[in-house]
Amino acid sequence: MNEPGVKDAFSGRLLEYRSVEKRKLVLSLSITSVVMVVELVGGLLTNSIALISDAGHMLTHCVAIGLGLVAIIIARKPPCHHRTFGLYRSEILAGFVNGLFLVIVAGVIMYEAVSRIMHPKEILGLQMFAIALVGLAVNCASILILRGSHRKDLNVRSVFYHMIGDAASSVGVVIAAIFIFRTEWSVIDPLISLGVSALIVFWAWGILRESAKVLLEMAPKGLNVDMISEDLKRKFPEIEGLYNTHLWTITTDMLVFSAHIRVRESTESNTGMGNLCSRINEHLLEKYGVIESTIQIAADQETDVCNIP
Repeated sequence: MNEPGVKDAFSGRLLEYRSVEKRKLVLSLSITSVVMVVELVGGLLTNSIALISDAGHMLTHCVAIGLGLVAIIIARKPPCHHRTFGLYRSEILAGFVNGLFLVIVAGVIMYEAVSRIMHPKEILGLQMFAIALVGLAVNCASILILRGSHRKDLNVRSVFYHMIGDAASSVGVVIAAIFIFRTEWSVIDPLISLGVSALIVFWAWGILRESAKVLLEMAPKGLNVDMISEDLKRKFPEIEGLYNTHLWTITTDMLVFSAHIRVRESTESNTGMGNLCSRINEHLLEKYGVIESTIQIAADQETDVCNIP
């Protein structure tokens, strides 16, 4: 049995939440686009690969925000007869694409850094330092804009990691500029870029792994059907057993659960079973955030499909 009003109520709250995130992403995109142009011009003028790579990563950040915004717009489309869960998972797909994008950009930066080590160029450290400080300030502002939101939304989290990567890159550029200005040791510039790129790959792997789990309809981290089954049996003594249990994620914080339950003989009445299903749905929503649960009362002759070889 399904609780029809739960999903509709959750969808309303989700749309309101995404509106806030949309405004934050637009603000971050505006700030980052301006500074990206400044860093690119500055990198070309100072011959700094670190500064150019920072601008390049800001470009990917702009693309990441754009993908996030498009995903939010798509996800806000209401469910219909051929997309019964709506298009919420477009946010997860955007996060996965952003993760791939991070890996590609990190690879390009690594290639350019190695090339610069083999063929060094003179770098204007003081100018590089001044421009990098501007980039760092903007990156910190972007991080503050989305701080907290990344914990609830994988799409926003992928963008947030782009911001963190930008900030780390800017810090690296600042450090490189100081060393170059004081020692004229220009090789520190590509070395910093290699370190930042490795950090970006690490963050990208986390985004790819988490988004792939959602796309493959795996249970969310820290939760599985065995945990929920045991909890339901403790909470509701009317339940004799559960099987054919499934738990998956539509998008971040939007869980769906289904199960067949076998009830004890004393509960086998239409009123008793209907009340039980309603209480189970309510419990799953309150404790686990399951926005839609389908509970089917099992017949004795049913077979547990999960045990079929």
